[in-house]
Amino acid sequence: MTRPDDPATTPAAAPERPAEIPPRASARRAGGAARRGPADPVKTLLHDHRDLCERAVDPLEIAAGLEAHGLTDRTAARYRHRDVFALAEELYARMPPRAHDPATGGPPGPGPDTEARAAWTLLALLPGAACLATAGVLRVTEGLLGDGTRALVTVVGALLACLALRACLGRGPLRAPEGAGRAGMYACWLLSYTVYGEELLAQVMTGGPDGPWDGNAAPLLGLAAAIAPAAWCAHLFTVRAHRKLSGSRALEEFGAGVRPLLLAAVTLFLGALLPLLYLADLGLGGGGVPVAAVALGVLFFVARLLAAHGLPEPGTVALAGACAVEAGAPALVLAARLPGLEPLARPVDALVSAGGTGAVSALACGGAALGLLLHAALALSRASAHTRA
Repeated sequence: MTRPDDPATTPAAAPERPAEIPPRASARRAGGAARRGPADPVKTLLHDHRDLCERAVDPLEIAAGLEAHGLTDRTAARYRHRDVFALAEELYARMPPRAHDPATGGPPGPGPDTEARAAWTLLALLPGAACLATAGVLRVTEGLLGDGTRALVTVVGALLACLALRACLGRGPLRAPEGAGRAGMYACWLLSYTVYGEELLAQVMTGGPDGPWDGNAAPLLGLAAAIAPAAWCAHLFTVRAHRKLSGSRALEEFGAGVRPLLLAAVTLFLGALLPLLYLADLGLGGGGVPVAAVALGVLFFVARLLAAHGLPEPGTVALAGACAVEAGAPALVLAARLPGLEPLARPVDALVSAGGTGAVSALACGGAALGLLLHAALALSRASAHTRA
């Protein structure tokens, strides 16, 4: 007799059915909810930077904006993307198509525009032309006009050059979209010291000042003529950097590619500045190209290049530092005349003995230009410095 539950007589029980697997459509919906829902990190990022994504006309602007907010390629991995550029393309793709249309009438990008280039090139030539015309009038009328009339011609020429410079810096590749702050005031001091500073320091060190200062206008003429090459060098750097940004797939790759472009732009400008300073000095009967004028030209160029890319503060600080050194040299010599303060003049005496009175300005402008160039190599290698205005 067998037991009812004997396995030999009981039919084989059907295997217990495993737990139901969600249908494919449900899994798709669940996955979509996980990706598009509140847990979706890209959606959260899109909400935080919606204004940036709505204004952007291409993914590159979004990538630059994200980098400006501190996102790096390593941070992009938290959003399930390999780099910031891929993350920017995802954000750009999620925006409605109408948000991608660029605003009509907006400023053009750094692409070719013959009429615009011709306009700002002409404006860049005006400051040098005004200075050259003034120097020519003074040279031709030497001995014919009185001191008062010659001073009036000089003032009128300087005023025309300043107006031309203002118009030149108002448009084109040297235009600063956020302004240049107090840089203009410091630039006026540096230019004035370039003309009169060496003679002033020489008189102070010999017991003066005790007479009128004989200015050297050759560096001023050369620097004014170099504005046009500076504009073209800045334009070429901006265009090449934007192309590099378009072809890069990582922030490190873009930074490594744009730094040689910056060095090439500065070298190209220096190659144009040196012959212009030499010709100006030759025409006005000077004693050679001063190192201080070369350093000042590079300082001005790098400072304006940073300002044109929305970074005016570093250039202002560098110009202010150069002004402080130039003003401090005669101040130390004058202070050393007080009893017990004689050691204050020793650094200035040693510097002038080694390189002449021009060594003070060369040290001030050269040091500031070198420090600013190192900063620019870091600041301009960021994608956020190359977004369209």
